[in-house]
Amino acid sequence: MDRRVVITGMGAVTPLGNNVKDFWEGIKAGKNGIARITHFDAELQKAKNGGEVRDFVFHDKKEARRSDLYSQYGVTAALEAMEDSGLVSGENIDAERLSVMVGSGIGGIMTLESEVQKAMEKGVSRVSPFLVTSVIGNILAGNIAIACKANGSCLGIVTACATGTHAIGESFRFIKHGYTDAAIAGASEAPFAPVCFSGFANMTALSTREDPNRCSTPFDKERDGFVMGEGAGILVLEEYEHALARGAKIYAEVVGYGSTCDAHHITMPSPEGTGASKAMEMAIAEAGIRPEEVSYINAHGTGTPYNDLFETRAIKKVFGDAAYKIPVSSTKSMTGHLLGAAGVVEAIVCVEAMLDGIIPPTINLEVPDEELDLDYVPNIARKQELTYTLSNSLGFGGHNGCLLLKRFEK
Repeated sequence: MDRRVVITGMGAVTPLGNNVKDFWEGIKAGKNGIARITHFDAELQKAKNGGEVRDFVFHDKKEARRSDLYSQYGVTAALEAMEDSGLVSGENIDAERLSVMVGSGIGGIMTLESEVQKAMEKGVSRVSPFLVTSVIGNILAGNIAIACKANGSCLGIVTACATGTHAIGESFRFIKHGYTDAAIAGASEAPFAPVCFSGFANMTALSTREDPNRCSTPFDKERDGFVMGEGAGILVLEEYEHALARGAKIYAEVVGYGSTCDAHHITMPSPEGTGASKAMEMAIAEAGIRPEEVSYINAHGTGTPYNDLFETRAIKKVFGDAAYKIPVSSTKSMTGHLLGAAGVVEAIVCVEAMLDGIIPPTINLEVPDEELDLDYVPNIARKQELTYTLSNSLGFGGHNGCLLLKRFEK
């Protein structure tokens, strides 16, 4: 028999704050977390703004010296989520029934770039012995498992900008079908390394506007690319009866998940939104609801010309006339695009939106686009009771992920 899956803990490190409370307060207020890049000198870069994490200090100085920033962000968010959940491995959950499914789109690119530069300038003998264990994409999962004493399945998920959403979705399935009782799920990203950033800029993916208040503009007619962001998001997912038995607070329920591939192009989504629409349809079907019952959609909404148009087409394909009645917003307008971590922090937005009855806005939406005619909640948050929220993530390589969350009811 399928088991219910609920969210009992949340953690976040973002451009709007280094915990869930501060992050959500910034989202509700429509705060812009984008500013001039400080991680490196961006003077010669085509793009100069980013959604950087600020005032971050990792709790373990020794570990900070031998781990990449992406891992530090992820472990910090995981520890917040676990403390929030009240789960303690070996006490109120069997360590072998606690799993970890987390990932990153880019991994330890900041360490990789700095160590390559060191090797070129000072010789290969000076390369850090911690290089490999800082940059590999699975190390975040391993580090979180160590920090949280989780002995269940430990998997590193890598699907570009859909990574976090897929990590949550696969954890949902593991719990639903009885393979584990709880999972630490999410993703982390720290991509502000000069060469990596240049690669995104040179493929013309990034906004080149100088004004940080006018560079992340999802669904705006003048959109010219996304703004790179960084940070981490982690959810603790738990089997409902297990959570109930230990008296856990429950934030929301995961009721549907869809995962597809466009198999169309390495960077451009399918023009008719076929893969994205199918992922949404799968999530809705698994939840057993009608499309029009969805209360809010947190769109992938990157601010690139193609993504916003093709995702809008996908939403219309799934919801038909009801698409015009469902609020759709992109919180990337405030955070920038956290790449692999985007889907997790946006799932947190969906949970908080249901708890507070507030739909977050798409800020910087000033110039309407005739082809984009849905309700994108421009600039100001909106009070509205929400029952089902949908979160979309679309990644390079054609990866599509969709989560359907429900306001918790016993």
